[in-house]
Amino acid sequence: MKFLERFATSRAIQDGIYFSILMEVFFIGLFPTVAIVFLGIGILLFFLRLWKDPGFKLQETYFRWFIVVYLVFGAASILVSPDKMYSLSIWYVLVLIYLFTYILISQNVTSNAQVKYLAYALGISAAFVVLYGFFQFIFGIDTSAMKWVDGEAFPELRNRVFSTWENPNILAAYLDIVVCMLLGMFAHAEGRKIRIMLVAGILCALACLAMTYARGACLTIAVILVGYGALKDKRVLLGALVLVIGALVLNPVLLERMSTVFSMADTSSEMRIAMWESTIQMIMDHPIFGIGGGAYSLVYPIYDTYIVDGSVTLVHAHNIYLNYLAEVGIIGGMAFLMFFLGNMLMALFPKKEMPDNFTRGMMAGLGLALVSVALNGLTDDVLYNIPSSMLLWLMFGLVHVLKEKI
Repeated sequence: MKFLERFATSRAIQDGIYFSILMEVFFIGLFPTVAIVFLGIGILLFFLRLWKDPGFKLQETYFRWFIVVYLVFGAASILVSPDKMYSLSIWYVLVLIYLFTYILISQNVTSNAQVKYLAYALGISAAFVVLYGFFQFIFGIDTSAMKWVDGEAFPELRNRVFSTWENPNILAAYLDIVVCMLLGMFAHAEGRKIRIMLVAGILCALACLAMTYARGACLTIAVILVGYGALKDKRVLLGALVLVIGALVLNPVLLERMSTVFSMADTSSEMRIAMWESTIQMIMDHPIFGIGGGAYSLVYPIYDTYIVDGSVTLVHAHNIYLNYLAEVGIIGGMAFLMFFLGNMLMALFPKKEMPDNFTRGMMAGLGLALVSVALNGLTDDVLYNIPSSMLLWLMFGLVHVLKEKI
């Protein structure tokens, strides 16, 4: 016991927790299982320090009561789920993986240098993801028979990259986050060489994004780049317009794909409308506790008026707002969305002056990245994917650290 007390109050345990966070951050986009293992190590060390170090106390975080309400109604939704054990497992994933990612970062990252190393880890990891995406595109990976492609509407679309992520849409949402983070850093970068490196990173990430042919994510990043350019930096606006026009001219398949964004010409757009209508009916029928956390795939067949095929499984509503309201009820869903919105606005409009250009760039990048998640959430729900949600709660934690501790 004496040994545990000495270890819990030593610098070694602090370094161990931070190293666990650093490894989780690095591996989220590459090997999620490894990231979860390091998260588990960090949780154990964190509880040991909390237990044995009298000088280490939990600090209050912003919008914490929204998290509490979300957790309570998420737990209550288990009682009405058609598969209570499954919904219970989903709730435990929320607590043990997502919430503790946020807690570890918000409670243990305390310095500008630590945030910088986390940013480097995110950047290096993203570079590997993008390079592997290029590899898939160059050497070919036929996805024509996979569920991501509407083969009848897009017969020429046979090579959508997904790199280390589960499918092209999830990769595309991740790349939107990467571009936004780099854009925020670029806006506040010092030195010509650093700016050139950041621009090169943005261009590579955008090229990989185009290889996913994900319409919602491509439209999202176009809106963000044009909006940011119009409001903040006309050079970004000009560059965005050149990139968008160039990409559409040089890639006819991408042009054809993007031309159907607001049409019902392909089954994926038509299906989304039908799913949203069914999900709204779910919310109306189960307004308080929802249908059960993670139970969308179990309940949707009851409301299905489009596919009407028991062999087809739909795991989410292709809209994060409707999905949260449906699964945990209006109160629980709104609590999460208010927590999300609060962090996004705090990052976009920090009330206190950031101490240096790096922290200003990080905060701006996080704000834009959360905007990209919010916009992507209108047509897809990538947050059902565990690494995507881990990354989201990681960003929440970084917003708190930059706002409160740096």
